[in-house]
Amino acid sequence: MVRRFHVVAILICLFSTSARAQGFLKVRDTIIVNERNEEVILRGMGLGGWMLQEGYMFRLGNIGQQHKIREKIQDLVGAEKTQVLYDAWLANHTTKRDIDSLAAWGFNSVRLPMHFNLYTLPVADEPVAGKQTWLEKGFALTDSLLNWCKANKMYLILDLHATLGGQGNDLPISDRHPDQPSLWESEANREKTIALWKKLAERYANEPWIGGYDIINEPNWGFEDPEDTRGTKESQNKPLRQLMQDITKAIREVDKKHIIIIEGNGFGNNYRGIMPTWDDNMVLSFHKYGNFATIPTIQQFLNLRTTYRVPLWLGESGENSNTWFTNTIRLAEEEHIGWAWWQLKKIGINNPLEIKMTPGYQAILDYWSNKGSKPSADEAYRALTEFFNNTRVENNIYHPDVVDAMIRQVKSAEAIPFKKHLIQDKAIIKAVDFDLGRNLIAYSDADTASYHYTPGVNTQGNRGYAYRNDGVDIRKEETDFVVFHTEDGEWLQYTTHAPAKGTYTIQVKIARENKDKQPAIKVSDNGVVLAGNLEVPASGNDWETLTIPNVKFSKGAHKLRIEFTTGGSKLKEILFVKQ
Repeated sequence: MVRRFHVVAILICLFSTSARAQGFLKVRDTIIVNERNEEVILRGMGLGGWMLQEGYMFRLGNIGQQHKIREKIQDLVGAEKTQVLYDAWLANHTTKRDIDSLAAWGFNSVRLPMHFNLYTLPVADEPVAGKQTWLEKGFALTDSLLNWCKANKMYLILDLHATLGGQGNDLPISDRHPDQPSLWESEANREKTIALWKKLAERYANEPWIGGYDIINEPNWGFEDPEDTRGTKESQNKPLRQLMQDITKAIREVDKKHIIIIEGNGFGNNYRGIMPTWDDNMVLSFHKYGNFATIPTIQQFLNLRTTYRVPLWLGESGENSNTWFTNTIRLAEEEHIGWAWWQLKKIGINNPLEIKMTPGYQAILDYWSNKGSKPSADEAYRALTEFFNNTRVENNIYHPDVVDAMIRQVKSAEAIPFKKHLIQDKAIIKAVDFDLGRNLIAYSDADTASYHYTPGVNTQGNRGYAYRNDGVDIRKEETDFVVFHTEDGEWLQYTTHAPAKGTYTIQVKIARENKDKQPAIKVSDNGVVLAGNLEVPASGNDWETLTIPNVKFSKGAHKLRIEFTTGGSKLKEILFVKQ
C-alpha cells in the first residue's frame, strides 16, 4: 500500500520546505538555522514504539510498561524465545524503508525515543559499582538509523525517552519500575544518565545530520510537593535544572556543535525556575496534546522565547484527528516553530502507518484481559512472530489522509482525490473514499477533533475510529467500511473524472440509522443540484437504493457532492449505470 501512494508522496514533497542544506543545525537568536544561515523548520516524526514500547500503542494499556509486557510474553513462550522476539521487533519495526518513506512524504527530521537499557546496564546490574558498561546494541541501531537519515538528508534528533530509573510518575513513557529508585531518588542513576549523554555526544560529535540532543523526555515529578505527581505545580524545579545543566556540561566537554534541547517539568511544559538558558546553542521544547490550536494555548512558550531569546520546538504532539493535526502544525509553522509528531506507527488510524491486528494476537489480548483461554507456547510464539512481522513497513497499512493533513493541507486549501474515481458504467465510489482536504473543503463534519484537555468540550472526531482519521464518522460493517452518524448539513465531496460524455443513472446505497427521524440527502455535481431532497425510506431493508436517472456528465472533471440535508442515515456507496 506504500507504493500505491508514491505519486501523491512526490506531490506532497513539493509543498515541503526542505532541510536539505548540509551542515550542523545551530541557534540564531530565536530560530534554528543551518550552516548557510538559512532558517530550518523541522518537520519530524517520532519513532515511538521501536526502542520503547508503551502498552496503549498495542492495545495493552492495562499492562502499561515495556518490562511488564515482556514479562507477559515470557510467561507464554519462555525467556529464550522472548529474546528472539524482541530482537526481531528491533530489526523489523523501523528499517531504511520507513525513513525513505518519511523523506518521500515530505518530512525532514526524525526523533528517536531511546531506552537507556539498549545502551547501558541499569545501575543495580553493573558488575563494578560506579563503572559504566556500554552495550553495542543501542549504539549500532542508532548508527544504522543515522545512516538512513543521512542518505535522505534528514536530521536525526536523539531523545532520551527512558532515563535510568525513570524521570516521572507516568510509568509507561519511561518504562519505570515504581518499586526501584527513580532518576530523582538516586545519585547513581543521575550520574549514569550524564555519562550516557557524554558517550552519545562523543560518538556523534562530528555528525552534521544529528539535529540535536533532546536530553530528558517529559519529566513529571513533584520535587517540592510529592503529591504533585505530574510536576505541573512546581515553582522552582531545582533538581531538574541542575541535572540538565550537568548533562549540558558533560556534552560540551566532547561536543561544542550540536543543539541541546531541554524540556520542562509537567510533561515538558512547566518551565518555572528553569530559565534562563545556560548554553548559547539551546532550544526549548514543549509538548501539545488535546487542546485548541490557538495562540493562547502556546502563549506561555512564546513569552519565554521573547524574554530569553531562545528558539521553540514542538517536540511532541499528535494522537488526534487530521483536522487537529493540520491546525496545530499551521499554528506552529506560522510562529516559526518546528515540530515532531507522535508517532509513525502503532495499532490505530491516526498515524501515517498502522500495524495490522491478527487473529492470533487478538487471542493473546483476550487471554491477558481474562476473556479467553491461554494459548499454548507454540501458538503464542507463532502469533507473536506474525504480529511482530506486521510491524515492517511493507506490511503496514498506509494512511495517506494523515500524511496529507500534516504536509500538504498545512499549505494548501485545495481538495484532491483520495482515489482515482471514474464515471463509467458500473463504476462504484465507496462512501469512505471522499476527497483529501480540510474540513469544509473536502467534506463537512460537525465534530472533527478531540479536545480532551479542554473542560466542557466533548468532541472526538471519527467516532468509528476506522479507515481514515478525518472528522467523518466511519465504521466497519462486516467486510465494508461505511459512513455513519451523519448530522444535518454535513456533506462529502468526491472528485471524479468522466473519460467521455454520457448519460447515467446514479444509485446511492444508503440506510436509516435513526428510526425517529426522516433522513434526506441532496446530490450535486460541480455545484449544480441533481436531486434536491431525496428521502431515505424505512422499508426494513439493511440498505436502500436511491435512484437519480438521466444525469448528463460532460467529459472531464466533476466534483460530486452528497449533502445530508437531514441527518440520521448511513452511506455505503455510489454506483453509476450508463443509460
